[in-house]
Amino acid sequence: MDKIVSIQLNKNSDIPMYIQLFNHIKDLILEGILEEGYRLPSIRKLAQQLGINNVTVVNAYKTLEQQGYAFSKQGSGIYIAPQKTVVKPTEVEESVSDEFFEEEDIQLMSRGQITLSENSINFASATPTAELFPVEDFKQVLNEVLDQDRGHAFGYHESNGYRELRYSISQFIHKNYAIQAHANDIQIISGAQQGIDIIAKALINPGDYVFVENPTYTGAIAVFKSRGAKIIGIPIVQNGIDIDVLEKYIKIYHPKLIYTMPNYQNPTTFCYSQEKKEYLLTLAYQHNFFIIEDDFLSDLNFEKNSTLYTLKAIDRYEKVLYIKSFSKVLMPGLRIGFLITPAEIFKDILQAKHTTDISSSGLIQRAFDLYLKKGVWGRHLEYMKGIYQERYKAMIQEVDILKEIGVSYDKPGGGLNLWLTLPEEVSATQLYYECGKKDVLLIPGKIFYVKNTNDSDRNIRISFAAVYPKQIEKGVKVIYNCIAKLQNNTEKHIVYYSPLI
Repeated sequence: MDKIVSIQLNKNSDIPMYIQLFNHIKDLILEGILEEGYRLPSIRKLAQQLGINNVTVVNAYKTLEQQGYAFSKQGSGIYIAPQKTVVKPTEVEESVSDEFFEEEDIQLMSRGQITLSENSINFASATPTAELFPVEDFKQVLNEVLDQDRGHAFGYHESNGYRELRYSISQFIHKNYAIQAHANDIQIISGAQQGIDIIAKALINPGDYVFVENPTYTGAIAVFKSRGAKIIGIPIVQNGIDIDVLEKYIKIYHPKLIYTMPNYQNPTTFCYSQEKKEYLLTLAYQHNFFIIEDDFLSDLNFEKNSTLYTLKAIDRYEKVLYIKSFSKVLMPGLRIGFLITPAEIFKDILQAKHTTDISSSGLIQRAFDLYLKKGVWGRHLEYMKGIYQERYKAMIQEVDILKEIGVSYDKPGGGLNLWLTLPEEVSATQLYYECGKKDVLLIPGKIFYVKNTNDSDRNIRISFAAVYPKQIEKGVKVIYNCIAKLQNNTEKHIVYYSPLI
């Protein structure tokens, strides 16, 4: 009982009392103070001890149950839920990484009918093929760290990360992205997913409104839902988020956050125009909300004459929380990235990070610091850009033939994906099934939408990250034939010669 009677509620706060109580109990659960199976005080008893109304406790307990933190036993009381039903920040990091979350949804949609095999052409994965990982280069910096730092490499670091790495990153982003940030402004994170999660943990209360581009990254939606946010999808068009809809919804819902990917958005690969980036920052300032900028693909720009600026580089109002992950282009399993936040909320973010995992891996941080200082990262990035550019060109060359059967798309000029719009009579879900039968895996666009609409089953996302040019040629032929079959209810085989042969 004494574990929660010390809770302090602020009766003068704008946050409803039941939400304050919910947040306090939830934090005690996440910090391990209230363990699985612990019986919460009765409604009447806790209300008396805290000097609040019974209804306040009822609503707080009900919210705990809705969020999976507690469960009720009829005639017995309310108990802390088993750990597997509680979405803790560390579990979010492990359970909804980009590929796992998407493939899990696909498997649910297929009801077990479609599985990956050794011969599968995987247009669904945005993870690079394993032979591209810089194993030897990274092994060298790891060995150097172990020889130089020995046991110190395995100790805890400051919650905001290894100081030398933060300094190296501050120099790197100033040179490459025109972002000015002091080392003390940088928070090292274990991948972009953790960055989204600790922001949500620090800033979002149940019932807060969060805006996302629609469609968007499924892992972000999962995190915001886990914090009890009300999620509003704002349509995204070729030059960025739909400003007219955004302005209308800002006045109605007054969001606390908006989650964006301004450069090579996932899944559409659309890029915001410079004018739209500037105006979005102005709206954030005028209406007092923060912008999460998830930037993991702006490096993969294949058009030499174009420049993509980040929101953070032009953030004169201090409204952007900038997330950068190195995992996609380096090695996904390393889980390394960083977060830059406005000064007014830096302490809240730091505390959320500390309660999530204390600090990211010291060994990986020290190794990546050397990786940056020696210029290996820059060389590897150029190498990866060359590989991906070759695959991008192969994909564009092959996909163009789909236009003759009614498929449309915009050439993004970078990123890792193409976002295809299917003919009106073709369902993306049906196409997913048909292609899966022929060992070609793609992602139906509907899983990226906050809410499904009549148009949400008209798109597919295909990635060229994990496929070779020959596989691209073969896989696109399968897509062509499957679309033709769905259009005509007969199988039409395409035979054509590719310059790649």
